[in-house]
Amino acid sequence: MNFISFRIIILAFLVISIFSCESKQEAKTTTSKNTEQQADGILPFRDMQLSTDKRINDLISRLSLEEKIKQMMNNTPGVERLKIPAYDYWNEALHGVGRASAATVFPQAIGIGATFDTDLAYRVAEAISSEARALYNATSEKGYYNRYNGLTFWTPNINIFRDPRWGRGQETYGEDPYLTSILGTSFVKGLQGDNDAYLKTAACAKHFAVHSGPEQVRHEFNAEVSQKDLWETYLPAFEVLVDHKVEAVMCAYNSTNGEPCCINEYLITDVLRNKWNFKGHVLSDCWAILDLYVPKGKGGHGAASSQAEAAALAVKRGVSLNCGDSYEALEEAVAKGLITEKEIEQQLVVLLKTRFKLGLFDPRGNNPYDTLSMRIVNSKKHRALAKEAAHKSIVLLKNNGILPLKKNLSKYFVTGPNATSIEILLGNYYGVNSNLVTILEGISASIDNSSQLQYRLGAMLNQKSLNPINYATGNAGNSDVTIVVLGLSSTLQGEEGDSIDSDTAGDRLDYGLPANQIKYLEDLRKAADEDAEDKKPIVAVVTGGSPVDLTRVQELADAVLFVWYPGEEGGTAVADILFGEVSPSGRLPITFPKSLEQLPPYEDYSMVGRTYKYMNADPMYPFGFGLSYSTFTYSEAKANATTIAKGDNASIEVTVTNTGSVKADEVVQMYISDLEASVRVPNFQLITTKRITLAPGKSKTLDLKVKPQDFELVTEEGTRITESGTFKIYIGGSSPMKRSEELGASKMAELEIIVN
Repeated sequence: MNFISFRIIILAFLVISIFSCESKQEAKTTTSKNTEQQADGILPFRDMQLSTDKRINDLISRLSLEEKIKQMMNNTPGVERLKIPAYDYWNEALHGVGRASAATVFPQAIGIGATFDTDLAYRVAEAISSEARALYNATSEKGYYNRYNGLTFWTPNINIFRDPRWGRGQETYGEDPYLTSILGTSFVKGLQGDNDAYLKTAACAKHFAVHSGPEQVRHEFNAEVSQKDLWETYLPAFEVLVDHKVEAVMCAYNSTNGEPCCINEYLITDVLRNKWNFKGHVLSDCWAILDLYVPKGKGGHGAASSQAEAAALAVKRGVSLNCGDSYEALEEAVAKGLITEKEIEQQLVVLLKTRFKLGLFDPRGNNPYDTLSMRIVNSKKHRALAKEAAHKSIVLLKNNGILPLKKNLSKYFVTGPNATSIEILLGNYYGVNSNLVTILEGISASIDNSSQLQYRLGAMLNQKSLNPINYATGNAGNSDVTIVVLGLSSTLQGEEGDSIDSDTAGDRLDYGLPANQIKYLEDLRKAADEDAEDKKPIVAVVTGGSPVDLTRVQELADAVLFVWYPGEEGGTAVADILFGEVSPSGRLPITFPKSLEQLPPYEDYSMVGRTYKYMNADPMYPFGFGLSYSTFTYSEAKANATTIAKGDNASIEVTVTNTGSVKADEVVQMYISDLEASVRVPNFQLITTKRITLAPGKSKTLDLKVKPQDFELVTEEGTRITESGTFKIYIGGSSPMKRSEELGASKMAELEIIVN
């Protein structure tokens, strides 16, 4: 080696050494900087400049397997080293923020169904989500991360109220898939907000799918349903809500067609994920994963041999969130090779997107909802909205002319088991506040100060003895009017375990009002009629969340109001209707059969003979029915064309006129009937509804659209097709059931359209 070559080698070695030192120093500086960022809490998963996917992947990379699993159960613990607080996904907002701090209590969901009002449903949900954000802001600032303090709401319940025996039917919007779809969509929009970057709260469509009792066996029950009924009745509302970006879907306790819903590959994978392209997270109903490994015959499905197997199977089938504690066994499942950590991470990614959309990993102040304060909770504006909703939900079933009442009668007698009840204002899944107005309080606040008001309980809600000593009935004979408040409460109907006075887990298998209430009404009628020349009127106000046999009530009372579970302003709203401040405008979102003998067995999920769409018998009260203090007429309906091609719209014009003497709302309903179908189809089905307000003598001309999908039928295989043929259109204030007109509903406008 010569001297020049040696110098070159030495020089190269020095250059490499210098660059190596600089690189080490740079790496040391970078490491120091990252350490400093971590100390400040500025980690990539908190970097709002990064994509949500990158932020989630960074967060997951920092979690142990145990921590990942715990983040997939509803009561997720905090991760102290990452400065992540605890979070509980379980929260309720069925008709107001439930089970948390004081909040506005709106009418129960079935009452919202009775309004037929999508705009109202949106405004109610928007108020609920505002209060939810205000409550979250206040509680999280204090470090409260309890159950029912979160922003993930397991609402709405869009199951079809196929049978009046189901105690939880009160949580739904009724028996009609279309009405359920449009009200559910409005509710989801109100809950989730319209901000492009953040969810206001996260809504959840439940219970997926084919779920509506019986309550006593729901953890092991198998709902057998045809493809036609599945796609014609049970799935449409879920599909519509998925189309409108509902954030979560809850799988039901029961099995559907032999496979438990929370591992049902057809429902979750084939339909929800693949056919509908659902991007949100799926969660189990509470402790539904437990049902998977409880043996058949012992209260479960017996679909797995152990907790670990059940948890692994649920995750593999796409259930990201476990309400309950079954996912604790996922660590064991990984160790046994039943599932991989990567498969767990895939579902955790889906789940965490919801929390990122809610802004829960962003600094406070970046979210537009961070400024909402407790001042809006049960505010005057929200109380007024609760009263409006109650007004629009109350259904007048009978009126022989006694209503509306005058406010200055000499003596009023208010009686009955529910006149002073707070339970009947609430229903189930409720919130509370300091001003829940009972029906007695509402009436007392409405009448003239010089009028006498007598109150006696008179009857218990569900007393076994039919002949108690009772000195109350005599008041019916010496009062100008008796207002008797009868009906049900959530102690008699509701969810398994909640209805503490029910022998059938909250279901209503006997259908009638408690016998002691009917006996009391009979005694009141006898006392009111003692003076044959001066018979006194009786107004029955009936509470409840489901149809009930009102045959005797209809016979004995001069007027009948069905008021559901009307919320915090229920007493005020009932009084406003009784005394004519507001004309009743609620419509029944579910058919009231005359008796259970008109229905198939409760456990039978076939739609044959059920609901207004498939029932051939005359019910007691038909779907869509409700009277008013005014009268309305419908002009002859006119179509833009009486013959159209498949895929075309039809436009129908009809004029509605208030022919009565008071300003009132009319709920316009349009139905369609396929007269030449090749398969079994509904007798008729609701396709459009619109609520309008008209002053006496005023008219409004409506342009109603019949859309291409309204002409479709569902085949026995579950596919939707349009056949050529004749279709009949009905437009009026009730469904086209013969019973509607018999009870005093307005005569419907009708026309036919031919589709080629």
